[in-house]
Parts: sequence; C-alpha cells; structure tokens
Amino acid sequence: MKKEFTKGQGAITNIHNRFFKQRYETSIYQDDYEEKIAKTRILEVFPKTIVNKVKGNSLPFLYSMNPYQGCEHGCAYCYARPTHQYWGFSAGVDFERIILVKKNAPELLEQHFKKKGYLPAVISLSGNTDCYQPIERKLGITRNLLQVCLDYRHPVSIITKNALVIRDLDLLKDLADKNLVNVSLSIPTINEDLRRVLEPRTSSVKTKLKALETLSLKGIPTHVMVAPIIPGINSTEILPILKTIAENGANSFGYTLVGLNDEVEPVFKDWLETHYPDRKEKVLNQIASLHKGNLAEKNIAKRNAGNGNFADMIHNTFDIGRKKFFSQSKFPALSTDLFDGTKGEQLRLF
Repeated sequence: MKKEFTKGQGAITNIHNRFFKQRYETSIYQDDYEEKIAKTRILEVFPKTIVNKVKGNSLPFLYSMNPYQGCEHGCAYCYARPTHQYWGFSAGVDFERIILVKKNAPELLEQHFKKKGYLPAVISLSGNTDCYQPIERKLGITRNLLQVCLDYRHPVSIITKNALVIRDLDLLKDLADKNLVNVSLSIPTINEDLRRVLEPRTSSVKTKLKALETLSLKGIPTHVMVAPIIPGINSTEILPILKTIAENGANSFGYTLVGLNDEVEPVFKDWLETHYPDRKEKVLNQIASLHKGNLAEKNIAKRNAGNGNFADMIHNTFDIGRKKFFSQSKFPALSTDLFDGTKGEQLRLF
C-alpha cells in the first residue's frame, strides 16, 4: 500500500537533524502540518564569500558557487540534502521548502575576481543545489552572476535541471562566442511519469529536451548528466536517453551511480515506500550491490566506479551508447585567456 504524499514534494517527512540533541515529530494535527510544509519559505542569508574551492580531484572543476541553499526541485536522492542541517534545518521536507538565498552573490563574485594575483579557473554554477530552481525566475541572482562573468571574461560551467536556463540565452550566447560557457542539463529519465515523482518540481522531459535543442542550435556547448543511475528505477533507460539527447544536440554526456549518503538514505527509503513499495527491497539491494554491500559511498570517484556485476553492466551500457551515439562528439575546454580583473569596471564606463 502506497503512503500518502504532498504533490510536488520529494521528501515525505522532516527527518531528524543529526546536529540536534532533541527531535521534533509530525504534529497529531496532520492536516495542519501538511498545509504548512507545502509552502516554500525564502530566507535571505549574507555570506562573506560565494566561490568555494572544490576539495580533491574527483570533479572536473576547481571552484563552485551556489546562489541558493536548499532546492525546490525536491529530488529524493539529492546528495546535497545533508548540507541543509548545517543551517539548522532538516534534510527532508525543509531542504525543499526552506530556501536560503544569497542576493549579494554577484558583488561577492566581483570581489573574488579582483583579488590580487587571482588566476582564473572554471567556476561551476552550481556544485550543490540548482542555480535555476523556481525562485530564480523571480530573483535573477544566477543571471546577475552570468553578467559578472561576461564583464570580466571569466569561464563558467552551468549544471541545472530547469529549462529556465533558456531565459538567459542572450548572456549565454555572448559568453559562448568567447568560449566562456557550457551548459549541462541533468536528465536522469525521459519517462515523464517517473520524472514527476523522481524530481517533482523540475522542468518536464519535453521542456528539458527543447531547452537542450535550443542551446545547441545557438552554438552553446551542451552536456547532459544522466544522473544518478538508480537500479530498478531508471537503469533500463540508459540507451534510450543517450539516443534522445544525441538527437537533440547534446555534445557529450556524463553519468553517476546513486549513493545514499547520510540523511539521503532515510529520505530515499521513504520515497521508495511511497511510490514503489513493491520494488523497494529489490532497489535497495541492487544499490548496495554497487558499493560492496553498503547503500552509501562518500568517496565520489569510488561511488561512481561502483563494484560488482550490476556496476559493470551500467558502465558497459554507457560504453555501447557512447560508441553508437557520441563517437564523433567533442566537448570543448573553456578559455581562461581572456580574463581581466579590471575589465568589468572598464566596460561599465561605456
């Protein structure tokens, strides 16, 4: 029997924040509770920096910046959920219903570019939560960050699940003309029914694919993250996804294997119990088979490599898809040669 859930929401409950000694549980007034958690709260925060240096060498970028903390998209598998606890919130419903916004991000980015001796390197927008989640439509923080990158001729790599990225086509085109931008769209499924529950507040499959095609036709390098691959959920879609994204202009693709680190595990288990109770144990067992019997693997490189026959099957399927649909595709490296730490100020004089 499926659990009841709030439409447009990935997490089912607010799980315990491990940094709190005390727990809070659902009120006995369930209707009142559900009405409250269905609303999104926007809280402004005031960081002192916006650019983060990425630790380790398992990711293809050195820096990242996140204009938002928390994400309305509501993906139950999201690896960023545990970070919400550092702000005093739950990795469950709070993560997708309490969004922290950094309105001063563009000014902080300019300060970063003006640092004495700064050497440009590609910055990822975003490395944690989605820079084009729904609130961006109103606030435009990501658009302003792109304008700063254009002013200073600094390379930026975007990853998003939202077709809202097309709103900024003018800036993206100007950046692409100088080889300063690429865009990665996250498309873990082309099954719209699955998309509605897997990532409930992202753009529809049709809209994502249209965005991919539009970016490609405008000459903006496009990449698709088929991520994460979840055994028993979207693992049978690999070749159909690769065929579809190739037909819509993707230059290249990447993928990851799911890992249920920390508080992601109870959130995802609740999601399975709610939407796919008949296959819950099978899915969890197959995830564990990827990581030597564990549901989690914190080392990114090890998690994406996986272990065992199921991991090998996934990698082999992607290899087949690469040879069949992307044998001639290339994803160009972005330029750092045009950066000028004073250029932004000079351009604004005209």
